[in-house]
Formats: sequence, structure tokens, C-alpha cells
Amino acid sequence: MTTGAIPYAEVIGDPIAHSKSPVIHKFWLDALGLPGDYRRAHVTSEGLADYFARRAADPQWRGCNVTIPHKQAVLAHVEDRGGVGDSIGAVNCVLRQPDGALIGTNSDAAGFYAPIADLDLAGRPVVVVGAGGAARAVLFALSRAGVGPVTLLNRNVLKGAALLAHFALAGDALPLGAPLPPAALLVNASALGMSGSPPLALDLAPLPDDAVVYDIVYAPLETALLADARARGLDTIDGLDMLIGQAAVAFELFFDAAPPRERDEDLRALLTP
Repeated sequence: MTTGAIPYAEVIGDPIAHSKSPVIHKFWLDALGLPGDYRRAHVTSEGLADYFARRAADPQWRGCNVTIPHKQAVLAHVEDRGGVGDSIGAVNCVLRQPDGALIGTNSDAAGFYAPIADLDLAGRPVVVVGAGGAARAVLFALSRAGVGPVTLLNRNVLKGAALLAHFALAGDALPLGAPLPPAALLVNASALGMSGSPPLALDLAPLPDDAVVYDIVYAPLETALLADARARGLDTIDGLDMLIGQAAVAFELFFDAAPPRERDEDLRALLTP
């Protein structure tokens, strides 16, 4: 399909070629028989302002999803009517209003939390790797779930400590090489382990046998972290769960229709090499 006079949305980032979002949204559009399109747009940090100025003037553009490295920078280019800047501090979804206004919101938190909603994490220790835009959404969701304490591993320990304080989470910020504490849930909320990024090397031995390992990276889908966790017999959650979950929220906002989630297995098969 071409955009032409039909509504369309996009995913922006730098890099962007790896994004599976177009496959997801086009699958849902086709399944529902809706006119529309969804595509990738390579946008650099320097090009954000120009990108949004041009898209704001296009009445067919419904909005965009936002990925690395723009989730925090986008706040400077959109209206924050829902207080996302103060709560999560990162935007992964921008919506165009009929008058051309651009509204920032976040669907990452809901997308992240959906696969672990049935876990009893209240008061249980959690480890989170990363302190970027995705990590902010993860920490926001975990704070609402009442977890604790949280150990945050990040290259910049001060940044990690500031995030724990921002979300009022008890715990410690440690460097990436620090040993893992026993934890009920380990979340990789960083780009480490993603194709083209440095690996994430963690010794999972301290985790108890009932721990869950959750990697939000989906390219590759089978990360070294998940492979190590499965080798230990631990339950795992891969990046497609969060990707599809956050996309479902965004799809309804973009196209004013609920995606057919009963076809998730078909979608996963399409997304899995």
C-alpha cells in the first residue's frame, strides 16, 4: 500500500531498519479490512524538529511510535497533556489532532506490564538493566505493582539512582558488572544484546529457581540472556510480548479500532524468523 489519501502512521528511530512495528500494524489493518498504512521513518536527533513540523501539516498522518534514541527528546516537540513527562519521563507514542496539535503519550508501560500482570510481585525483589526511555516505562509500571526492592544496573550509576528516586522505588543503583542479587524478576530494559549493540553478560546463578527473566529486546528474539535463562530452567518473556502489547494500545489510538488480539499467535508466527 502507499499512503496517498489514506491515513497512515509510522515508527521513528535511529536506527530503524530492525523495527517490526510495520509488520504488526499492517497485519492488524489487513485483518480488520481497514484502509491505512504504517511504515518506518529513519529520523536522527537533529532531524526531529523538522520531522514533526512536516508531519503536523499532513492531515493523513495519524501519529508515530518512537523508539531508540528519541523517547525522552520527543518531549520537547509535543504537547504533554497527560503529564507523561512528570510521571514516566518518556514518550513512545505521538498522536496528531485534527487541528495539527501533536500529543505525546506512552504505551510502553502498559505493553511491558501485560505479560507479568498475573505474577505476584508485590514486595518482591526485582532487577532492572538500563536507565533510558524504555527503562522509565518499566520502572513506572513496577512502581505501580508495588515491587521492591529494585536493583538497577546501569553504566551511569548516578542516573540509575536518580531514576529510583523519581519513581519512589527502594533499592540500589549498581554498575553493569555488579553481581545480581536474588530476585523474582530480571528485566533487560536496555539495548544491550540487540543486534548491533554490545552483549549483555550477566551471571544468572544468584536468581532463584522461580525467577522470571524478561528481555524487551526483540532483534534477535532469542537473546543470549533468554538462552541462558532457559538453560537454567527459568521462565522467560521475550521482547515480542511488550512490542505487541504497546503496539495494540497505539493502534487503537492511531486507527480508532481495537486490534484483533485473538490472532496473536498468527502474528507471532509472522514475526518469528
